[in-house]
Amino acid sequence: MGHSHGHGHSHGAASAPGTRRIWPMAVAVGLIGGFFVVELITGILVNSLALIADAGHMLTDVVALVMGLAALLLARHGRTTDARSFGWYRAEVFTAVANAVLLIGVAAFVLYEAVRRIGTDPEVPGLTLIVVALIGLAVNLGVMLLLAADAKESIAVRGAYLEVLADAVGSVGVLIAGIVALTTGWGYADIIVAVLIALWVVPRALRLATDALRILNQQAPAHVDVEALRHDLAELDIVDDVHDLHVWSLTTGMDVATVHLGSSCPNAEVLAAAQGVLSRYGLDHATIQVDPVARQHDCRDELTW
Repeated sequence: MGHSHGHGHSHGAASAPGTRRIWPMAVAVGLIGGFFVVELITGILVNSLALIADAGHMLTDVVALVMGLAALLLARHGRTTDARSFGWYRAEVFTAVANAVLLIGVAAFVLYEAVRRIGTDPEVPGLTLIVVALIGLAVNLGVMLLLAADAKESIAVRGAYLEVLADAVGSVGVLIAGIVALTTGWGYADIIVAVLIALWVVPRALRLATDALRILNQQAPAHVDVEALRHDLAELDIVDDVHDLHVWSLTTGMDVATVHLGSSCPNAEVLAAAQGVLSRYGLDHATIQVDPVARQHDCRDELTW
């Protein structure tokens, strides 16, 4: 088409998946997995449905952590090929969707069990619940501290973090139910706490799924005002036209942009000016095509999508 192409790439300080810490996720898998076994065996030995159900929730934590760890390892070590030019960075996003589905599934199961147990006046071993809940709370808080920093940068780690956070809230609920059952013998406290936990988990799972699906749908990141970006690029004195501006996220912390700029000025000047604008929006990885003024309309007419 006779277009001249200028590509400017620079990388900011955002934490890419390949640089995130692996060891906190690995330690978290060991801690949560170990407690899952302890809680499940205890629940079976004392015939406590509450502990067995909570162990099921803990199992989703283990699955979420393992998937998150696998996603980070793939992002770091997965090979980039001609057919898979972005490597495995999107593995994090698929993991987040799976985590959200697990969270919603556990919440639905808890609500179902709560409804099913209405009218049964369940017997709850209060002291056992208290001891196990305290251990579980300590484990969950420790894992949350390990994951807190990386959860801000990685959607896969955030999904695992939300799983552990939900289980920590669950441990508090089980603790309260155990105290009530031990002091009053009222087993319905277990059902009420279960329902409250489920209702607390669902909106957070939906938000996680929404964030992940936004990336998979290649929508512009929520923190980037695309219209303002287009306006700022058009305001550059050496730019005559802005078209085909696309902004999306490859995964969390990796925002990407492409844009065509019409200009009669030298490419190097246009690229430098455009990169300055894009960097202000956190778009340090951008591909910029400079179209000569005489060919701008051809580009628009030939590409209709």
